[in-house]
Amino acid sequence: MDPELIDDCVHCGFCLPSCPTYVLWGEEMDSPRGRIHLMGQHVGGTPVTPEMAGHFDACLGCMACVTACPSGVRYDRLIEQTRAEVERVHVREPRERAVRGLVFSLFPYPRRLRLLRPGLGLAERMRPFLERVHPSLGAMAALAPRPGPRQRLPRLVRARGPRRAVVGMLTGCVQGEFFPQVNAATARVLALEGCDVVIPAGQGCCGALSVHSGRADQARRLARRTVAVFHRAGVRTVVVNAAGCGSSMKEYGELLGADPGFRVVDLSEFLAELGPAATRHPLPLTVAYHDACHLAHAQGVRAQPRALLAQIPELEVREVPEAAICCGSAGTYNIFQPEAARDLGDRKAEGVAATGAEVLVSANPGCTMQIAAAMRRAGGSIRVAHTAEVLDASLRGVSL
Repeated sequence: MDPELIDDCVHCGFCLPSCPTYVLWGEEMDSPRGRIHLMGQHVGGTPVTPEMAGHFDACLGCMACVTACPSGVRYDRLIEQTRAEVERVHVREPRERAVRGLVFSLFPYPRRLRLLRPGLGLAERMRPFLERVHPSLGAMAALAPRPGPRQRLPRLVRARGPRRAVVGMLTGCVQGEFFPQVNAATARVLALEGCDVVIPAGQGCCGALSVHSGRADQARRLARRTVAVFHRAGVRTVVVNAAGCGSSMKEYGELLGADPGFRVVDLSEFLAELGPAATRHPLPLTVAYHDACHLAHAQGVRAQPRALLAQIPELEVREVPEAAICCGSAGTYNIFQPEAARDLGDRKAEGVAATGAEVLVSANPGCTMQIAAAMRRAGGSIRVAHTAEVLDASLRGVSL
């Protein structure tokens, strides 16, 4: 933990109303400034106790406090450093170690995730049993989506019309295996907007889940592999359609100690810069746009998705109340902290329902699963789509 970064915090309290766990519990040690105080204690010689580790584990890493902080405190760097320290020195109880080992042996590996696909339809039926075994296993079952058919993407998707750019595309882990239709829509949208889309073979996890959970060695190993894959592909720009992945890949320079040699850009960010070329056909829908934390807070990408949606004729965009408060997904948070995540998910689902929208638009697979599960718990449902899917429907003139 960097003492200079810790000293940047003046404990003013501007972060408090932006912090989801402080909003839930009102506990000082579960606020950003409270956790920074604990970090300072550890740097000063206090060992990491189970109670201290619990306060750090309870942080979502949503980075809303970074947006709110008037002093520019790098809480994002601090919490990553702290989690790496917790993983290094804190001994977790055996059941928790086992669950964490399972998650990080499974989710960062697309081929292993693929083995789960046939059983996802049984997840809800198995949830009560898994919940008795461990709450985290029950949470995984409750979140499980019903994936559509697998969609194999070619290694190169040619631009439609004059070529305006050449980009690489990250397929991701959860996105690629559980939401393959989002990757297919992303490739089509980029091609329709005049891009050659390079989709390299051999892609794996970008390392986002690992770096956000303090598993720095695994994160670096996965990041180096991702960098190598796109270097071999010879692309200078990599487009990412998952907020958490984009956030981590934009910080590869800090993680690896060297510039990766290509630019990482979110899909909506890239399309907004490129400007529209293809015709937008009407989509007579009302949609609620959800700000994924690692897109809005970590990457500062808020206006671009809304601007892209606003270009679609007859589409009405409605804002979700408390948009800046995390939905409770936060990478693996909704698995390791299921009770807090459930409370935040229910709060977000209530806000989404209040919009009266027909479709929820999200730019992160974790958010999609989290909010959809919360809506099911509330006895309702709403169609959930990625920004890419909405644009794809409009550009092709088909219904969503």
